[in-house]
Amino acid sequence: MRKISQELRQLPAIDRWLRSEPASALCAEFGRSEVVEVMRERLSHIRDEAAKGVEPPRGLEGEGYVRLLRAELVRRRCDEFRRVINATGIVIHTNLGRAPLAMEAVEAVKRIARGYSNLESDLETGRRGSRYQHVEALLTRLGGSEAAVVVNNCAAAVMLALNTFCHDGEVVISRGELIEIGGSFRMPDVIARSGARMVEVGTTNKTRLDDYSAALCEQPRAFLVCHPSNYRISGFTSKPGLAELAELAHQNGLILMQDLGSGALVDVRPAGLRDEPTVQECVTAGVDLVMFSGDKMLGGPQCGILLGKAELIARIRQNAMLRPLRIDKLSLAALNATLRLYLPPNDPFERIPVLSMINEDKMSVERRSKSALDRLAKIPGLEGSLHDDESFAGGGALPLTGIPSTAIRLHHTTYSAAEFARRLRHNDPPVIGRIANDCLHLNLRTVLKRETEDLIGAVERAAA
Repeated sequence: MRKISQELRQLPAIDRWLRSEPASALCAEFGRSEVVEVMRERLSHIRDEAAKGVEPPRGLEGEGYVRLLRAELVRRRCDEFRRVINATGIVIHTNLGRAPLAMEAVEAVKRIARGYSNLESDLETGRRGSRYQHVEALLTRLGGSEAAVVVNNCAAAVMLALNTFCHDGEVVISRGELIEIGGSFRMPDVIARSGARMVEVGTTNKTRLDDYSAALCEQPRAFLVCHPSNYRISGFTSKPGLAELAELAHQNGLILMQDLGSGALVDVRPAGLRDEPTVQECVTAGVDLVMFSGDKMLGGPQCGILLGKAELIARIRQNAMLRPLRIDKLSLAALNATLRLYLPPNDPFERIPVLSMINEDKMSVERRSKSALDRLAKIPGLEGSLHDDESFAGGGALPLTGIPSTAIRLHHTTYSAAEFARRLRHNDPPVIGRIANDCLHLNLRTVLKRETEDLIGAVERAAA
């Protein structure tokens, strides 16, 4: 320890080192304050390691020290918010940004971001207009409703609807639908923040129409139905259909609201997602107000969409809470462009990445995987094979319904699966896969075709 203490005293004093020629060059490139901050962090780390008995590295005043500091300064300047390649097989991956946008949506964002726009300007009259006019007609046409409005996410849409119609009043909800969404946000908390009082009915696994009827004595203003997007209750279960609830609600002057979550505008059941209702089906069943996300099954930007009866949407527009929850112009541009891809003669299963990934058949994924594996297998130290796998829609949609797929299984002769995965995450762009049985699994269903070369290059660098 005495030797280490002596070496610690040899560490360069920051003020003295900053007067050196290499330090002056670094300060000119990055700024004095940033260089000082990195130096202090580096020296603090060395002292902490020395306290554990680790000898300080040598050459802290030479070229090696300059390279060390510069590498850290460059790393800090790199973009922290980065594009990644999703090779997990989970299509709508919340941690990875949910739905990738169609190129038309990306171009729309660039076009609007580069200058001014008619966001809230009526070009016909020259007067102030509404930002919602750019998507309302598209949403009502596609969703089969009378009117629509858009906010910044689905939770905001639910809170806004409850605040508008149930503030200081009751809303009835089944105990089996008291969901918790990502980030530990719970539906009871959202309801409480809206100013509504929650009336729970039924049990976790069974809620009958009579349970809703019994709650009418509380004089509620609405029934709220929540689609169980991220879980399933199976076995001895039952719940009333939407049409039954709509009839009961309307007979008693109540509003039937539905938090649909993923918000499919097209039927995804042919792709194997058999329990995912469409927005149009909910409207047809008699739901007065349907709320859903724009960046899940719809395949657009983050936003929350409210579709429903014109008189209800009109009241929502008058709520002062709409302004702090409103959608921004770039998300609006992306949503407008995405919705247009649902109009004929477009095929949304071809034009919208999320739907294209979900709809791609297993043989197509297998062919792409085999082509990539043929090249990956030539990398020294890497062993690979194909195996059957399952993909998932993700984003809270049908968590128990797998989509038959194929994955590349990679084993490195030197690195563990965890280390190999770490090296892939530190690539540019980072690649995110799955670890199972001490192998790294790459599912190409969620790798865009234009990303294949980047994926192969990243694996080559990680394996080196």
